[in-house]
Amino acid sequence: MNYSHPGTSQHLHFCYESSKKSCPRYIYSLAVRVPLYIFFAAAILLTVFGNLLVIIAIVHFKQLHTPTNYLVLSLAITDFLLGAIIMPPSMVRSMETCWYLGNLFCKFYNSTAVTLSTASIVNLSFISIDRHYAVCQPLQYQTKITNCVTLVMILIGWSLSVLTGFGMIFLELNIWGIEDFYYENIDCVGGCILFQSFASSFISSTISFYIPGFIMIGIYRKIFLIAKKQARSIHMSGFQNGNLERMKTYQTKIERKSTKTLAIVMGVFLSSWTPFFLCNIIDPVINYSLPPFLLDALAWVGYLNSAFNPLIYAFFYSWFRKAFTMIIFCKIYNPNSSRTNLFTN
Repeated sequence: MNYSHPGTSQHLHFCYESSKKSCPRYIYSLAVRVPLYIFFAAAILLTVFGNLLVIIAIVHFKQLHTPTNYLVLSLAITDFLLGAIIMPPSMVRSMETCWYLGNLFCKFYNSTAVTLSTASIVNLSFISIDRHYAVCQPLQYQTKITNCVTLVMILIGWSLSVLTGFGMIFLELNIWGIEDFYYENIDCVGGCILFQSFASSFISSTISFYIPGFIMIGIYRKIFLIAKKQARSIHMSGFQNGNLERMKTYQTKIERKSTKTLAIVMGVFLSSWTPFFLCNIIDPVINYSLPPFLLDALAWVGYLNSAFNPLIYAFFYSWFRKAFTMIIFCKIYNPNSSRTNLFTN
């Protein structure tokens, strides 16, 4: 494997000098360490506090208690947990190039990382289904997508994600068939990487990323085609009646804007994680010759997606901006603040 790290010293160091099976350690120069630590710390804070604002907003304000927002809440919890549990140890591992938290926590860390990345795309898949009914079958939406149905979606999504993440790592399905190669050539003291055989990387990536991704793209494509037809129909109907103001288009416009915003969230997610999952499949094919530095950098690009979502909500939703402002200035502690009308200026 190619272990070259740009910006590191050329002297050979080890994570545990006393161990004969220690992983090599690469020491970044101070000029590299300081900016990277600042960048990672800022990303972690933005991810944790940004998604915490989303969680508090949806939980506190009764006007946001809708099926769509419950799915957004589940996605925000996923992003919050990734920022709180995965990104801090990832920062230390990336900068120190060693893992000092033990083998058991390494398994928990990798299992949680797989669980949360799977949960993200499953949540986005359910959001696309919700948007499909809201735009394509608006008359059936309230009967098809109820709070109970949404709760079932969330429970199924998280159960499958936990089963995938913890089952694969703790049962060692990720190295099934290449155990000897892994323990002889890869495994070392002070390392914590998610190493996968080709079968494991192909199956897990296909089930957890590629299939849901293509399904979501297909659903949103259908949604936007139907939304364009609806817009033309509403325009023609309003023109023929001579009074656009009397047309009941407000809810339709809200649904379309919500769908567009959530489609952007999906697009950012797929753009952030596609490079990593492509390399995850390619690496075993080319005999694991991709440098760990590259895979680590691409994983961080995926992690940063969790920091983008609150920014997208704040940019596109005026009512989220109003909720964020009330939370930041502690106005949610005022009497009856949970009943605030967020949809008025």
